[in-house]
Amino acid sequence: MFTSRAEYRTLLRQDNADSRLTEMSNKIGLASNERVSKMLDKYTKAHNLMSFLKKTSVAVSEINPILEKNESALVKQSGKIDKILSRPNIYFDDLKPIKSVSKYLADNTPSKEVVDQAEIQVKYSGYILKEKNNADKLNRLENVKIPQDFNFHEIKSMSIEARQKLTAIRPVNISQASRISGVSPNDISVLLVYMGR
Repeated sequence: MFTSRAEYRTLLRQDNADSRLTEMSNKIGLASNERVSKMLDKYTKAHNLMSFLKKTSVAVSEINPILEKNESALVKQSGKIDKILSRPNIYFDDLKPIKSVSKYLADNTPSKEVVDQAEIQVKYSGYILKEKNNADKLNRLENVKIPQDFNFHEIKSMSIEARQKLTAIRPVNISQASRISGVSPNDISVLLVYMGR
């Protein structure tokens, strides 16, 4: 599968495949109950770590040396650890010297997989939320009908491939149009704007 053709590739990441597919595979007899339990445990621990990072503040005196070492802009006041971690050149390992973080790690001993999952969720939370909102919007627009005589070639801001495929296939609604190979999410957005949505 070409990731550029996936509708929601930020949501369809390899690191979260287990959370998306394990329970479904368990229902059809592929994944054991033990595997489901391990997956749920991993995500519970990752969620707990994320909550800790969102709730816990770090003092200027403690964080600025770490920021300086990683050539990141210094802070003028204390702030939540998740905001620091969301910076592009700061990684979870950089935060281990912070007293509250090292205490959390000592008390909870999360696995590398748990830490990686929490870090990805924190770093990409803005993008993930935006994509979830787009997915929800598209689901709401499933009932938006496309007129049978709609002229897709009038929409010049849509890719040529999309115009050709939409004209040939003639989807009856936006949801069907979004599932056509060669029609990108951007083409669907243009179509929605053109239809006044």
